[in-house]
Amino acid sequence: MESLSFLTVDNQPISIDKAVKYLQASGKLSQFIGDILRQHVIEQEIQTRNDIEISPALTEQAIIDFRLKNQLTDPQTFQEWLKNNGTDYVTFHTSVAFSFKLEKLKALVTQPKLPEYFVERKIFLDRVILSRIAVDNRELSEELQTQIEEGGSFEQLAKEYSLAEDRIVNGMMGPISRGTMPDKLRAVIDVATPGQLVGPIELDGNYSLFRVEQFLPASLEDTQLKQALQNELFEKWLAEKIQKLTVKLQVS
Repeated sequence: MESLSFLTVDNQPISIDKAVKYLQASGKLSQFIGDILRQHVIEQEIQTRNDIEISPALTEQAIIDFRLKNQLTDPQTFQEWLKNNGTDYVTFHTSVAFSFKLEKLKALVTQPKLPEYFVERKIFLDRVILSRIAVDNRELSEELQTQIEEGGSFEQLAKEYSLAEDRIVNGMMGPISRGTMPDKLRAVIDVATPGQLVGPIELDGNYSLFRVEQFLPASLEDTQLKQALQNELFEKWLAEKIQKLTVKLQVS
């Protein structure tokens, strides 16, 4: 027996069974089920916890702010916007309230683990701005080192001699994660000071001189970084929860 209609397309019903087969054929069924499980875990957690409640006034103010920002203060215009976006006021209100609850859940789940996780990830989060001159033999790199130490222009020598593509921007490599540096480079960079020339260091068959431009240490005071780490931790927590579920696909 065919399952209930899931969609109607040009007056032709598409059953849940057929929808599942379409998703299987397109290779998107796993993602679809994953999204459902993700939402299920989140909603179950929000419903069963008693520390997720938010003030109704918070939701109302967020909706007011949204309408002001998007020039939807006129009730008729707002109703048209809701209709054009396939929703209604109740659903929209629920969605806004849910977003606040989700952020609160994220904070509650991740807050105890955040400092330790930050320390674990810090080597990859700390960055250094470097410039370099890469040449293919040690003698030339040592000669260039001497020239720079005697007052020669690092930028000019980088343009003239460096084999790296960044020579066109005076050897400036830009911010680099400490965690992605080769160990022998990180060892000397970590004890250097801004403006200091280090090297020559043999890397990937070339001999490179590096100048430390600036250290960019990561900090949990950085709101954007903190949010990114919270999201990473929350996704790990979700994945662990989903992994423990018993899931059965029941279609005819």
